[in-house]
This record gives sequence, structure tokens and C-alpha cells, in this order.
Amino acid sequence: MSSLKEICSGLPLDPLPPNRGRDPNVPHAPIRTPNLTAEEERLALRNALRYFPPSHHATLAPEFAQELRQYGHIYMYRFCPTLRMRAYPIDQYPCRTRQAAAMMLMIMNNLDPVVAQFPQELVTYGGNGQVFSNWAQFRLVMHYLSEMTEEQTLVMYSGHPMGLFPSLPSSPRAIITNGMVIPNYSSRDQYEKMFAMGVSMYGQMTAGSYCYIGPQGIVHGTMLTVLNAGRRYLGSGDLRGRVFVTSGLGGMSGAQAKAAVIAGCVGVIAEVDEAPLRKRHEQGWVMEVTSSLDQCIKRIREAKSAKTPLSLGYHGNVVDLWERILLEFERTGELLVDLGSDQTSLHNPYNGGYYPVQLSFQQANQLMSTDPDRFRNVVQESLRRQIKAINKLADAGMHFWDYGNAFLLEAQRAGAEVQKVGGGATEFRYPSYVQHIMGDIFSLGFGPFRWVCTSGNARDLAVTDNIAATVLEEMSANVPDRVKQQYNDNIRWIREAGKHKMVVGSQARILYSDQKGRVSIALAINQAVADGNVSAPVVISRDHHDVSGTDSPFRETSNVYDGSVFCADMAVQNFVGDAFRGATWVALHNGGGVGWGEVINGGFGLVLDGSEEAAKRARLMLNWDVSNGVARRCWSGNSNAYETIQRTMEENRQLHVTMPFPVQDEHVLDRALQG
Repeated sequence: MSSLKEICSGLPLDPLPPNRGRDPNVPHAPIRTPNLTAEEERLALRNALRYFPPSHHATLAPEFAQELRQYGHIYMYRFCPTLRMRAYPIDQYPCRTRQAAAMMLMIMNNLDPVVAQFPQELVTYGGNGQVFSNWAQFRLVMHYLSEMTEEQTLVMYSGHPMGLFPSLPSSPRAIITNGMVIPNYSSRDQYEKMFAMGVSMYGQMTAGSYCYIGPQGIVHGTMLTVLNAGRRYLGSGDLRGRVFVTSGLGGMSGAQAKAAVIAGCVGVIAEVDEAPLRKRHEQGWVMEVTSSLDQCIKRIREAKSAKTPLSLGYHGNVVDLWERILLEFERTGELLVDLGSDQTSLHNPYNGGYYPVQLSFQQANQLMSTDPDRFRNVVQESLRRQIKAINKLADAGMHFWDYGNAFLLEAQRAGAEVQKVGGGATEFRYPSYVQHIMGDIFSLGFGPFRWVCTSGNARDLAVTDNIAATVLEEMSANVPDRVKQQYNDNIRWIREAGKHKMVVGSQARILYSDQKGRVSIALAINQAVADGNVSAPVVISRDHHDVSGTDSPFRETSNVYDGSVFCADMAVQNFVGDAFRGATWVALHNGGGVGWGEVINGGFGLVLDGSEEAAKRARLMLNWDVSNGVARRCWSGNSNAYETIQRTMEENRQLHVTMPFPVQDEHVLDRALQG
């Protein structure tokens, strides 16, 4: 069994570790189909071998070539450590600075088998959200971090550690970029080739930025989405007896079952892959499991009638489920579903992100690698069937939204009837959850703020939970009503978080907070570390899916209507601004959520070690990290953002934002353009 010290000692070359291949006891990523030419295969192999001295090339070249041809990528399974991957307490990492140790902890959490979707392929979530491209990169990064001083910065190019470069103590300890491809070459097909050749990588959002905290993060966001959907569509936040139907129980989507129960409704979630379904059931996040559509309908009726919260996992295809619910409506006139969505990984539709109804799970996995063109056609036919059933149920009164997973985008590309008459480039028959539900919350400055207790001690997490709830309770007395409602939702969440057993992997927590709340919570936690009430440093971070972190025209910024929806200045500015305002590490990614070429997003990690310097960094960086996006949303014409940034400027006299003057008389435009 390897140790942390051994993992941090660099590539094991003398002797080479044995090649144990794939572990049959963990789930594995679908076979990739990069369609490399003979010359590109040669280049992929050459690129992989450059991590190793020539004396090992004759041994490694044949096995790397076999991995490339068998799995579509060179993962270097031989170098996968035997040590159990998990977030070890920060003091156990060999290092020269605790900032580096904090990053090591976060990286290992992303690869923990209870957290990661495909741990041996270094995929954290989303089917293809990579932490690194191969195991040599992992070992080199851990070695660099163990050697790093506070006058060096680790530079990461799409999973590859370019090296340690001299910098200032105030600089980030790591700068990460993933998938920064010249725009005209940022296509899915080009990506598959570049990833296979080891030159680019899809980091999703918090996979490649080392900030994933397990499905807890999306549980909270999904709970808020469902609660606010009830308020908007059903006229009430009381969801007892209401039915929410969706699909996916994998890395991110696995949160849906737990979120539905916390929100108080009946959640029915379809999942074709038995492994994640069983995992969520064993965790207690899915209360019941069935592979029978008859049983599904029976339990929906019973729970709906009794108004009891339920999370029901249907082991089968969601298209079958939608069609059966439609059949029940056509037979009886009873509409069994109130709210509907979808969380299959449609950013990755043809490589395991979406399983078509016409094929079994095993048949689909086989066809996607043996006949990709036919598989693409089958997927698109399945999407058309799915939309047809959803459309009929929506006509009957169900409320459906897109969860920002490219569902409607891919359905449109498949020829399904999702167009919105008179709609803009980012509008469909159904809204994205940002357009109707979460967009206004972002415009108030609220987003997914999170922290990780690096001691690994559950007591520290309980202390920080109480700190955060107390801060929000004190602040909620003096805020506008719509802000107070968001505070109250999050106070309820944080007070009940321990009871709901949200922790998977590291001792972490998430809540939605605005700018003032984030700064106040961070400063209070930093003080608790200084006082010894929290026993070790705390890493603060956020999802990239936030106010300022992501430019995504079909998700985070889909409610921007001034023509800038396809512009990415906000996310890039955020990454740069976080870097020089005090972040411990920063990341900028192509792709995430909706998919490669569709999004630019970024994130950060910041270590709170109890020092005055940490407090200064947190205050400066967090204020920018929220105000940037609120200012952009204000400039685009959002009234919530206008009011929010006005209040922020009144509280901070150093902040001066360019405010828009709206056109008050449309006739001015008419006359000017007619003339």
C-alpha cells in the first residue's frame, strides 16, 4: 500500500510499479471514440511517453498504445496509486506550506471513490469532468505541491503541470486553465482528438479546479430551484403532495432525490445505470427503488394522496417513464406530475451522457464505441420521443424547465419540437431554470458559497455551520423582503444540514449567500480558526455556477438580453480579478454544465488560516467575486442587479460602477430607425 509520502515523491520509476490495469470493483468511464488518424495515434503515444525517461519507453509504449486503442485515451493505469484516495487531514500531507497541503486535500477528495464518478479515469462528475488527464500528471502535481514554497506558483495547462515558477507570497499558489482552445477549433470532435493526444482537457467546473464537494453542492441548489419553482409555477413554497419527475442519479444529478425530499415533494428520478442508483440508495438519498413502471405509478399516487415526501428511484429509461405518465393521463385524465426537468449529462450526449430508450444500458455502451454514427441517430430519435411526451404533459398543465445540461439545446439539434415562437437565440419552448427561477437570485448576488474543514473533523464543520447560520440570522433583520426570503431558505438549510447527513467525502458545507453574507461568514470562520474554535484552516470556494463565475448563454447568463449573451468577458475578468485580490488558487475553463465550446467559467480556492492576511484577502476577493457579475447583470438591464449594485456602492465608497440609463420611450427608437 502506497503512502502520502510515496505519492508526493514524484513518478515511481525504479522500479516501475506493477501494471494492475483497471479495477473491476469501481465504475469506469465509457470507451471514448477520438477517431485518430495513424499519425495522430503516433503523436498521442509520443506525448504520453515524454513524461518518462527513454529507458522505460520500450516497456510503457505497448501498454499505452493498448489503452489508447481499447479505451480511447491513455490513462496510465500502471501509475494509479494503491493508497485509498480521500481527503486526509491537512497535517498529514508532506509540504512546506499549508496552502499547498490544502490543495492536495482538495485534489484527493475529487478522486475519492465515494465522491468521483469514474475514479480510475480521474473523472469526478458529469461523465467526462477530469481532474487530470492521466496518473503521471497526478503524481507530478502532488510532488510539486509538496516541494512548493510561498514564493512559487504551480502552472497547470489542461491537467499538465508546466512547473513551479517564482512568484510573490501574495500571488496564487496555482493558476489552472482547462480547455483554452482557439474559438474556431473548439468543437466536440476536435476536443475528442485533443484529449486523446493529451494536449487539452475538459475540467467540467469544479472537477478541474479541485473544488468539488460531492453531490451536497447540487442538493442545495436543486432544493432552492424546486422551492422557487413551486413559488413561481404553483403559487406556493409548500410542495407537500406535489410530484417532481426528472432523470439522472450520477455525479451531479444524484442530488435530485435528496433535494426533493428536503423541499417536501415527491421526487421520481429515472436512472438507467444500476451502479449510481444503488450508491444513492445505500447513502439514503433515494428512499425506494423499483424497476417496475406499475409500481412507480402506484407509489406516485399513494405519496401524492398522503402528501408525504418521497424519493423514488426508477431503474429504467426516463423516456419510458414520461410515456407511461402520459398514458395514465390519456387513460384517466389524471395528471400525475406537477414539475418536470432532466439532468442527464447532455453536454456529452454521444459518449455516455445520455442513454437512448431503444437500447439497454449494455447495448448502448457497446454501440457508442462500435458504430458512433448510428448511436448518434438513435440518441436523437430518443430525444424526439422524450420531448413529444413532455410537450403533451406540459399542454395538460405540467411545468417543465431545462436544468442547464443542454437538454433543450440537444433536443433542438435532434429536430424535436422545442422552438419558441418569436424567441431569441437562447430561448426555447421551456425556460432554463436560470431564466425563470435562479437568474433573479443571481442578480441579487446570491450564489453557491462553500467551505471545507481541512482537519477532517465533523466537530469543526458543526462549529462553522453554527457560525454561518448565526451570521445570516443577524443580517436578515435589515434586508429587503426578497433578500430576506433567500436568507431564510438558507438559514433553514444550514440549521438542518447535519440532520440530513449531507457530507460525502471531505467535511464540507454549501449555502447560497449574497456578497455581504459571504464576506461576513468568511471573516467569522477565519476568526474562529485564529481563536482555536476551529482546529485547522478552512478552504472557502464556490461552484463556478454563480453570479460572476460563468458565461453560459444556455444556463448561467441565459437571462441576459442585451446582446452580450455569447460574450465571456465576465468569467475571464473574474478569474484574473480573483487572482490578484488574494485567491490561493484560480481556474478558468472552457466547457462545464452545458458542454465544450458552449461555456467559459472559472473558480477559486482561498485558505483561511486565521491570519490577518487571510482576512484581508477574503474581504477584498469575495467583494469583487460577487460585484463583478452583479455589475454586468445590471448593465444588461436587470432591475434586481441594478438595486443590488446601488446598495453595494452606498456601503462601499471605493466602488464606482457604470450604471445604465434605460430607454424610456420606445418611440424614440422607432423614429430614429424609420428616418
